[in-house]
Amino acid sequence: GVPLVPGYHGDDQGDALLRSEADKIGYPVMLKASAGGGGKGMRVVESGEGFQAALDGCRRESKAAFGDDRMLIEKYLVQPRHVEVQVFCDRYGNGVYLFERDCSVQRRHQKVIEEAPAPGMTTELRAAMGDAAVRAAREIGYVGAGTVEFLLDSSPGQDGAFYFMEMNT
Repeated sequence: GVPLVPGYHGDDQGDALLRSEADKIGYPVMLKASAGGGGKGMRVVESGEGFQAALDGCRRESKAAFGDDRMLIEKYLVQPRHVEVQVFCDRYGNGVYLFERDCSVQRRHQKVIEEAPAPGMTTELRAAMGDAAVRAAREIGYVGAGTVEFLLDSSPGQDGAFYFMEMNT
Protein backbone atom coordinates (compact mmCIF):
# COMPACT_ATOMS: atom_id res chain seq x y z
CA GLY A 1 0.00 0.00 0.00
CA VAL A 2 0.82 3.67 0.17
CA PRO A 3 0.99 5.85 3.28
CA LEU A 4 -2.25 7.65 4.14
CA VAL A 5 -2.85 10.54 6.53
CA PRO A 6 -3.66 8.97 9.92
CA GLY A 7 -7.34 9.24 10.68
CA TYR A 8 -10.65 7.73 11.73
CA HIS A 9 -13.47 7.07 9.25
CA GLY A 10 -15.54 4.55 11.24
CA ASP A 11 -19.22 3.91 11.77
CA ASP A 12 -19.10 4.43 15.55
CA GLN A 13 -19.82 8.14 15.88
CA GLY A 14 -20.11 8.42 19.66
CA ASP A 15 -18.55 11.57 21.10
CA ALA A 16 -16.32 9.62 23.51
CA LEU A 17 -15.00 7.35 20.75
CA LEU A 18 -14.31 10.26 18.41
CA ARG A 19 -12.42 12.04 21.20
CA SER A 20 -10.44 8.87 21.92
CA GLU A 21 -9.54 8.50 18.23
CA ALA A 22 -8.43 12.14 18.06
CA ASP A 23 -6.24 11.58 21.12
CA LYS A 24 -4.68 8.50 19.45
CA ILE A 25 -4.03 10.34 16.19
CA GLY A 26 -2.43 13.26 18.04
CA TYR A 27 -3.25 16.95 17.83
CA PRO A 28 -3.77 19.02 15.83
CA VAL A 29 -6.55 17.13 14.03
CA MET A 30 -9.07 18.16 11.40
CA LEU A 31 -12.72 17.32 11.98
CA LYS A 32 -14.58 16.95 8.67
CA ALA A 33 -18.18 16.29 7.78
CA SER A 34 -18.30 12.86 6.09
CA ALA A 35 -20.95 14.11 3.66
CA GLY A 36 -19.33 17.52 3.36
CA GLY A 37 -17.56 19.78 0.99
CA GLY A 38 -16.86 23.43 0.45
CA GLY A 39 -15.31 23.87 3.87
CA LYS A 40 -18.60 23.32 5.72
CA GLY A 41 -18.52 21.19 8.84
CA MET A 42 -14.75 21.45 9.17
CA ARG A 43 -12.64 22.54 12.15
CA VAL A 44 -8.99 22.33 13.13
CA VAL A 45 -8.73 21.18 16.74
CA GLU A 46 -5.45 22.09 18.41
CA SER A 47 -5.91 20.13 21.66
CA GLY A 48 -8.25 17.82 23.52
CA GLU A 49 -9.63 20.71 25.54
CA GLY A 50 -11.31 22.22 22.49
CA PHE A 51 -12.46 18.95 20.97
CA GLN A 52 -16.05 18.75 22.23
CA ALA A 53 -16.95 22.34 21.30
CA ALA A 54 -15.47 21.87 17.82
CA LEU A 55 -17.29 18.55 17.37
CA ASP A 56 -20.61 20.09 18.41
CA GLY A 57 -20.13 22.96 15.96
CA CYS A 58 -19.15 20.65 13.10
CA ARG A 59 -22.12 18.38 13.72
CA ARG A 60 -24.57 21.34 13.70
CA GLU A 61 -23.12 22.73 10.45
CA SER A 62 -23.00 19.35 8.79
CA LYS A 63 -26.58 18.46 9.74
CA ALA A 64 -27.85 21.83 8.47
CA ALA A 65 -25.86 21.77 5.22
CA PHE A 66 -25.91 18.09 4.29
CA GLY A 67 -28.60 16.45 6.44
CA ASP A 68 -25.92 14.20 7.94
CA ASP A 69 -23.81 14.82 11.04
CA ARG A 70 -21.30 11.96 10.68
CA MET A 71 -17.68 13.01 11.08
CA LEU A 72 -14.26 11.84 10.07
CA ILE A 73 -11.01 12.83 11.75
CA GLU A 74 -7.60 13.29 10.12
CA LYS A 75 -4.21 14.35 11.36
CA TYR A 76 -3.89 18.03 10.49
CA LEU A 77 -0.67 18.86 8.69
CA VAL A 78 0.21 22.45 9.57
CA GLN A 79 2.43 23.40 6.63
CA PRO A 80 2.62 20.44 4.28
CA ARG A 81 4.54 20.52 1.04
CA HIS A 82 2.69 19.39 -2.08
CA VAL A 83 4.99 17.02 -3.99
CA GLU A 84 4.04 15.28 -7.23
CA VAL A 85 5.77 12.26 -8.78
CA GLN A 86 5.52 11.32 -12.47
CA VAL A 87 5.01 7.61 -13.12
CA PHE A 88 4.94 5.50 -16.25
CA CYS A 89 3.51 1.98 -16.23
CA ASP A 90 3.02 -0.56 -18.99
CA ARG A 91 0.53 -3.37 -19.44
CA TYR A 92 3.09 -5.95 -18.28
CA GLY A 93 3.26 -4.59 -14.73
CA ASN A 94 6.45 -2.60 -15.20
CA GLY A 95 6.57 0.85 -13.66
CA VAL A 96 9.07 3.65 -13.18
CA TYR A 97 9.03 7.10 -11.65
CA LEU A 98 10.66 10.01 -13.41
CA PHE A 99 11.51 12.50 -10.73
CA GLU A 100 9.32 14.77 -8.67
CA ARG A 101 8.29 18.39 -8.42
CA ASP A 102 7.30 20.62 -5.54
CA CYS A 103 3.98 22.37 -6.17
CA SER A 104 3.60 23.97 -2.75
CA VAL A 105 3.43 27.56 -3.97
CA GLN A 106 -0.28 27.99 -4.66
CA ARG A 107 -2.90 30.69 -4.81
CA ARG A 108 -6.51 29.71 -4.12
CA HIS A 109 -5.48 26.05 -4.31
CA GLN A 110 -4.08 26.52 -7.82
CA LYS A 111 -0.40 25.89 -8.48
CA VAL A 112 1.60 29.02 -9.20
CA ILE A 113 5.10 27.53 -9.30
CA GLU A 114 6.22 23.94 -9.92
CA GLU A 115 9.86 23.39 -8.98
CA ALA A 116 11.81 20.34 -10.13
CA PRO A 117 13.60 18.63 -8.67
CA ALA A 118 11.85 19.32 -5.36
CA PRO A 119 14.28 21.24 -3.14
CA GLY A 120 15.54 19.93 0.17
CA MET A 121 14.68 16.28 -0.39
CA THR A 122 17.20 13.61 0.52
CA THR A 123 18.02 10.84 -1.92
CA GLU A 124 16.30 8.39 0.43
CA LEU A 125 13.10 10.43 0.65
CA ARG A 126 13.02 10.92 -3.11
CA ALA A 127 13.36 7.14 -3.63
CA ALA A 128 10.72 6.34 -0.99
CA MET A 129 8.19 8.70 -2.58
CA GLY A 130 8.98 7.41 -6.06
CA ASP A 131 8.61 3.80 -4.97
CA ALA A 132 5.30 4.58 -3.22
CA ALA A 133 4.03 6.31 -6.37
CA VAL A 134 4.87 3.28 -8.53
CA ARG A 135 3.25 0.93 -5.96
CA ALA A 136 0.06 3.00 -6.03
CA ALA A 137 -0.10 2.90 -9.83
CA ARG A 138 0.63 -0.84 -9.99
CA GLU A 139 -1.96 -1.68 -7.33
CA ILE A 140 -4.74 -0.22 -9.45
CA GLY A 141 -3.42 -1.75 -12.70
CA TYR A 142 -2.64 1.65 -14.15
CA VAL A 143 -1.15 1.82 -17.66
CA GLY A 144 0.33 5.01 -19.12
CA ALA A 145 1.73 8.25 -17.76
CA GLY A 146 0.31 9.68 -14.56
CA THR A 147 1.01 11.90 -11.60
CA VAL A 148 0.84 10.71 -8.01
CA GLU A 149 0.43 13.54 -5.49
CA PHE A 150 1.64 13.47 -1.90
CA LEU A 151 1.56 15.73 1.13
CA LEU A 152 4.98 15.94 2.76
CA ASP A 153 4.85 16.83 6.45
CA SER A 154 7.43 19.56 6.93
CA SER A 155 6.79 20.10 10.64
CA PRO A 156 9.68 19.54 13.07
CA GLY A 157 10.36 15.95 14.03
CA GLN A 158 8.44 14.36 11.16
CA ASP A 159 11.58 13.23 9.31
CA GLY A 160 10.09 13.04 5.85
CA ALA A 161 6.65 11.62 6.62
CA PHE A 162 4.58 11.75 3.46
CA TYR A 163 1.02 10.77 2.64
CA PHE A 164 -0.85 9.88 -0.55
CA MET A 165 -3.27 12.58 -1.69
CA GLU A 166 -4.47 11.59 -5.18
CA MET A 167 -3.47 10.35 -8.60
CA ASN A 168 -4.14 12.25 -11.81
CA THR A 169 -4.12 10.38 -15.08
